Amino acid sequence: YTIDAVKQNVKLLLQTRKGERLMQPDLGIDLYRFLFEQITSDTLIEIQNEIIETFSKWLPFVVINDIKIQPGENYDIGVNSINIYLEFNLDSDPRSLESVQVTIGE
Repeated sequence: YTIDAVKQNVKLLLQTRKGERLMQPDLGIDLYRFLFEQITSDTLIEIQNEIIETFSKWLPFVVINDIKIQPGENYDIGVNSINIYLEFNLDSDPRSLESVQVTIGE
């Protein structure tokens, strides 16, 4: 795996809604359902658990080291977003620390 391809796969997996892929309805994470919920510690844990569970199924060679989740800073009416920062490495190369940042809902 090239690290650039893995980074792109990580971003795409985070942005893909479950049911969006026609022949693979289980592919993805439905993070969009959290856009209009209040971000509490329970919500953050639920989002983190969904990310970890989905990655263990679809990208098992990616080891997640850190997940940071923050509500978006756009305060316009009807515009909600969640910023996700993910730090990871490949299980085949523990020294290859990489990160991606994705905004859901913009």
